[in-house]
Amino acid sequence: MGILFELELYRKRSFYLVKAGVRSAYILPSPESTSGITLDSAGSCSEMDAFWGNLGNVGGYKYLVLEALLKIHVRSAGDVLEDNPVGRLKVFVYELPSKYNKKILQKDQRCLNHMFAAEIFMHRFLLSSAVRTFNPEEADWFYTPVYSTCDLTPNGLPLPFKSPRMMRSAIQLISSNWPYWNRTEGADHFFIVPHDFGACFHYQEEKAIERGILPLLQRATLVQTFGQRNHVCLKDGSITIPPYAPPQKMQSHLIPPDTPRSIFVYFRGLFYDVGNDPEGGYYARGARAAVWENFKNNPLFDISTEHPTTYYEDMQRAIFCLCPLGWAPWSPRLVEAVIFGCIPVIIADDIVLPFADAIPWEDIGVFVAEKDVPNLDTILTSIRPEEILRKQRLLANPSMKQAMLFPTPAQSGDAFHQILNGLARKLPHDKSTYLKPGEKSLNWTAGPVGDLKPW
Repeated sequence: MGILFELELYRKRSFYLVKAGVRSAYILPSPESTSGITLDSAGSCSEMDAFWGNLGNVGGYKYLVLEALLKIHVRSAGDVLEDNPVGRLKVFVYELPSKYNKKILQKDQRCLNHMFAAEIFMHRFLLSSAVRTFNPEEADWFYTPVYSTCDLTPNGLPLPFKSPRMMRSAIQLISSNWPYWNRTEGADHFFIVPHDFGACFHYQEEKAIERGILPLLQRATLVQTFGQRNHVCLKDGSITIPPYAPPQKMQSHLIPPDTPRSIFVYFRGLFYDVGNDPEGGYYARGARAAVWENFKNNPLFDISTEHPTTYYEDMQRAIFCLCPLGWAPWSPRLVEAVIFGCIPVIIADDIVLPFADAIPWEDIGVFVAEKDVPNLDTILTSIRPEEILRKQRLLANPSMKQAMLFPTPAQSGDAFHQILNGLARKLPHDKSTYLKPGEKSLNWTAGPVGDLKPW
């Protein structure tokens, strides 16, 4: 028998905010009624389950968000473009002296876990991949394994200052010892460049723009985390990839999939970079500052600079996870949100998302223009429940999660295979790939003077 509690109920678009003295219960929302909610004394509902999620105390009352959890069946077919690259391309891996890769890693094992580690794991993957060929004459693509981000500060931040010289040195080596670079000047070569601004090799945008892409890489295909339309650090034909997130670490923090999502909006990270941008107008183009100033006291927003040990678990309890730009438009939050089934709210104008030709980002995420951040609460509460459930269903698709990860060992459809698919889709190379005898287009002496020093 149900017990009727008289509650003061506010309908906030798709969700219900309840002002009540009741601390916890299982309830059935009634969209047609604003005077009361029937509470089953046994703590369950026959048609749907719902829960109270504590969003804090305001005025002596508990403010709670109500989320309906409909019973749905998840299908894992057809949401991610699932090509099999094996048999569609062959890759020749240059064998470089270990000073370009393995010895660098030996000096600092932290490189295996930072968000730029795709360059290391892609190398390891290709060494044993079925697409590898030991005959360069039959290769479609050539790969030069250079660990250009594995130079870390004590705090674990990568220093890109040596990267241009390291990359130039590697290119000089392969162009001197093999004929394949010279016949195309790198047009059939690909490089992993996971820096903040890719092959511009700087973590500050103004200086990255001033530097531009390393001149020797102008004809190569760049595989990079940085993606922003109409930006000098993203050239046509690049393949945008997700940042590295440790698969085993995230796996160890999984909670039961039926855990209620009691947090409406979640974010942990900087809102201001006081050291580099004291006034807050330049960092993240002011978008993060706007999030904090507008919603720091909003009970629907669980946002903070603190990074709790329950960070991964909290994302699995959230409906929306903010993925705003920082110094660059991308961050590991995008990967984490997808893995943990939290709808990514992408706040980064002109961002080019990972594997955009294979992953339906418009279907699984929410895009908010940077100028619209002050209206973020209205935008998110206006999304219909059925649309939220549809996005959650797509995010639950195992192939969606797989495409964002670099697992060991590799698995079908993972980020390694998505990169190969991107390369395969560029084949066959057109005639402009190959230079005529004696033809040259790259300027080996272009770029900052410091880049021309030996490495």
